[in-house]
Amino acid sequence: MENSIEFFRALLGKLGNSTRLRGRVYLDYAGSAPIRIEARRAMRRVEAFFGNPGALHTEGTQAKTVLDEARGTIAHTLGCKAREVLFLSGATEANNLAIIGVARALEQKGISLAGTHWVTTPIEHPSVLACFSELEKRGARVSYVPITAEGGVRPDALKEVLKRETVCVSIGWANSEVGVVQPLRALARVIRAHESVHATRVVFHSDAGQAPLYRSAQVHGLGIDMLSLDSGKLYGPRGTGALFVKTGVALAPLLFGGLQERGLRAGTEVPTLAAGFNEALLLAQREHVREEKRTVRLRAHFYRLLDETLSNSGYVNNANAHDTLPHIINISIPHGSSEYAVLALDHRGVAAATKSACREGEDSRSHVVAALGVAGPADSGDTAPWRSEHTLRFSMGRETTRADIDTAVRILAEVIALRKGD
Repeated sequence: MENSIEFFRALLGKLGNSTRLRGRVYLDYAGSAPIRIEARRAMRRVEAFFGNPGALHTEGTQAKTVLDEARGTIAHTLGCKAREVLFLSGATEANNLAIIGVARALEQKGISLAGTHWVTTPIEHPSVLACFSELEKRGARVSYVPITAEGGVRPDALKEVLKRETVCVSIGWANSEVGVVQPLRALARVIRAHESVHATRVVFHSDAGQAPLYRSAQVHGLGIDMLSLDSGKLYGPRGTGALFVKTGVALAPLLFGGLQERGLRAGTEVPTLAAGFNEALLLAQREHVREEKRTVRLRAHFYRLLDETLSNSGYVNNANAHDTLPHIINISIPHGSSEYAVLALDHRGVAAATKSACREGEDSRSHVVAALGVAGPADSGDTAPWRSEHTLRFSMGRETTRADIDTAVRILAEVIALRKGD
């Protein structure tokens, strides 16, 4: 125990006033973002309200007031009704409730999944793809919309896969590996036109990921029915998130034991986490225009240095769509192991990733970059499989500086040179 205390004291000393270890360059914000100080302060302001929000006594009503205020502010930020915001444990649970919740609601109405059709893409987050895999096991038909060589979903490609039996479409707003931003509004128009022709109802869900850091999250402007949000991706506390559920969308719960969150999510709510999440989302939306401009400049500097120092390495830019989140740099470098490169960078003080943290330690390939290689027409460019096996993802954040990028690219070039020397 004493050794543990000393370890954390030493760690805090290295951190100082920053959220990262001194002397290190952190470039994995897409994997995990630090909690911003304003969110911490918001949590501290309400930590005394420890009561159960479902209780009738004073402590319970105080906690419920905190929870209701956070829900109301998040709803205002999203441009929706307070009752359309459900607090959950994060985006993984939100994605599960959105997709499997629709399926369970259909089954409760006596509708067999074998007669239903569902749509997603091959580059979704693992928590989305796993849900569709489960639906297929239970008899549902699933179509995966073909993507462009840059990872985009074309409205006409979505139109081609929709069927009369389609009940749900789930397409992520922005991809966490290559940063491509999907045209949700245009895709929503395709879905609504399909509904009018076939007199049917199609639920449109999207995993927001880190898009709210750089885009307006007004839900009705996006045209979606459900939106998954993760506090930890937005500089808020981990372990909480939300699902926007448009009025009229039928869901059935996945957890049982209580009637919290409109009966759709059993479990005692945590007002302190809700308060921190609310503050982080509010600030992200206030700052997204300015932060995008700043990060675009950093990205341009990053690519200039890569072109200058890695021009002979044969590296390929995987994050080259017309519309991408500005903080993600995803490249493939031939030869050697990407895991080795990440470990070598870490040893030299740079934190990077090979792919989504949810897939680290599994198949060495990036399922997203693998899909890019086979997505477009035959003449769309390099489709060699090595691209998915040798990916490196650098993702910038609020604390990233030009000096950080200078250091990271210099060390990366040294790591590649050493690898070639072997």
